[in-house]
Amino acid sequence: MTKAWSVLPDEWKPILKERGLRPFRADQILQSLYRDYIGSWDEATTLPKEFRETLKTEFPLTKADILETSRSEDGTTKLLVGFEDGNSVETVLIPATGRFTQCISTQVGCAMGCAFCASGSRGVRRSLTADEIVAQYLLARKFGEITNIVVMGMGEPFANYDETIRALKLINAGKGPNLGARHITISTCGVVPGFAKLAAEGIQFELSVSLHAPNNTLRSELMPVNKRWPIDKLLEACAEYTRKTKRIITFEYTVIKGVNDSRSHAEELAKQVKRVPMAKVNLIPLSPVSHRPDFQTPGEETLLMFLDVLMKNRIQTMLRRSRGKDANAACGQLRLRHMEEAGN
Repeated sequence: MTKAWSVLPDEWKPILKERGLRPFRADQILQSLYRDYIGSWDEATTLPKEFRETLKTEFPLTKADILETSRSEDGTTKLLVGFEDGNSVETVLIPATGRFTQCISTQVGCAMGCAFCASGSRGVRRSLTADEIVAQYLLARKFGEITNIVVMGMGEPFANYDETIRALKLINAGKGPNLGARHITISTCGVVPGFAKLAAEGIQFELSVSLHAPNNTLRSELMPVNKRWPIDKLLEACAEYTRKTKRIITFEYTVIKGVNDSRSHAEELAKQVKRVPMAKVNLIPLSPVSHRPDFQTPGEETLLMFLDVLMKNRIQTMLRRSRGKDANAACGQLRLRHMEEAGN
């Protein structure tokens, strides 16, 4: 049994041919799935009833429900999405002028254990399948037309590489949802083997890397992944990726008060980023998380100092403002609260 939302558009005609069915049915299936956005095969009325029954059995639609919705005053909406096995993940919708961005999850929880991330505070339960990743996108469309996707939700995309890429290829496909590749960003904490694999795909997805510290000592404290792939190996992989793809890498740097926010940290960060031929930096003020009350948001002066140091080093830099603090928007917080209330 194969879930319908994991079948790439160009795979439908061979599937139909194997069953002695006419190829034009593939276009009807795709129209129903990604233009009409059916919630049940019964709604695909252009297809014969008998064929719909076959699809229900052989290519069922993934059951995914919105368990909880949390809205922020700034317009950010966080959805807790539940699956048939009782597991749940978060997806976040972020409105902006001319954009409606969705942050998508790839795993239930996370094994990477970053110190400031609620997603990894209870480890990883399992990886999502491609259809479950696509299901998040389809549920989010009920709230508006998605213009951008960032794979920065729960989980490490490169730890679930095959299912994540299949889902994104489907969302990108012309006869699928048809969201442009340059409107899709994959974010990794630094799982180095994923860089070469993504470069070999030949797809123009954007790539961002969670750096969060400019040296091995501090980064290993904040991000255990650094013990396996330290900064030198990570930046070598980043540089090779930009050479092969001719595409910019974005480094994400979450600024934490009293931890990684000094001028020397900013100057060291500039030196590290310069090692990658095509790179830019997103500075992010920490969104506090309940399991680390000692981690606090930095002041405005600190953020502006970082911005000044990086720009004087001719590094393209953006200062991102925290969104959705009153919607439990830091990654994993809504699920964590839901689990605590359920006694899990």
